[in-house]
Amino acid sequence: MSHRHPAASAPGIDWIERAAVGASAIHCIGLPLLLAALPALSSLLPIPESFHVWVLAFAVPSSALALFAGRHHHRRAYPLMIGATGLMLLALGALLLLGGRWETPVTIMGSLCLACAHIANWRLRHLHHHHCA
Repeated sequence: MSHRHPAASAPGIDWIERAAVGASAIHCIGLPLLLAALPALSSLLPIPESFHVWVLAFAVPSSALALFAGRHHHRRAYPLMIGATGLMLLALGALLLLGGRWETPVTIMGSLCLACAHIANWRLRHLHHHHCA
């Protein structure tokens, strides 16, 4: 008999996890690289600093929900720790560096940490699911 938490294996958590990884990849990695590679595009698409705060406001609760549900399910702490590190780096980039020369590298590192945490969490949840089935 399995004592799995139903929310940890729910399709909704998978959707949140995929959305979090996608948002990290698209915004935090792809957009800065695209804007750095195409300076003309940055003048056509001005992105207000508040945009980063809004993305962070989405990332914190969605990532926390997915990572804590995964922790409850597979009992491994490292995806949660890596994810917390990524969120702290994203917050540092979005809130403290505001346009400084370290904003982009710190944001990219935070995004990579967060994406790795979600991928590890997703793999562990599905690996655990297959072993318990």
